[in-house]
Amino acid sequence: MWQQCVTKAIQCSGNSWANLPLIHIVTMDTMTAKLPTVFTTQWCGYCIRLKSQLSRAGIDFHEIDIEDHADGAAIVAQVNDGNLPGPTVLFGDGSALTNPSAAEVGSRLV
Repeated sequence: MWQQCVTKAIQCSGNSWANLPLIHIVTMDTMTAKLPTVFTTQWCGYCIRLKSQLSRAGIDFHEIDIEDHADGAAIVAQVNDGNLPGPTVLFGDGSALTNPSAAEVGSRLV
């Protein structure tokens, strides 16, 4: 199985030292561009529900717990205007859905 590297540049408002824009480059591995990546937390009820629905529907996915992986949290924050809602699903084409249904995820994979 090969690894796909997803890189996102996250621009912050600036740093206190020079008041200049600050760019963080966030890189993380995902299993394959064909599998959606589901960013979750262990305590999120919506995350638990989506993972269960995806499994029942036979939809394979790669899971990243954003509390264990800061790179994942940074990507979720960028996709969601600085917020960390769960679940957030990232697709191989770079698009994302926040708190989608299993049907919405499945329809993006066709």
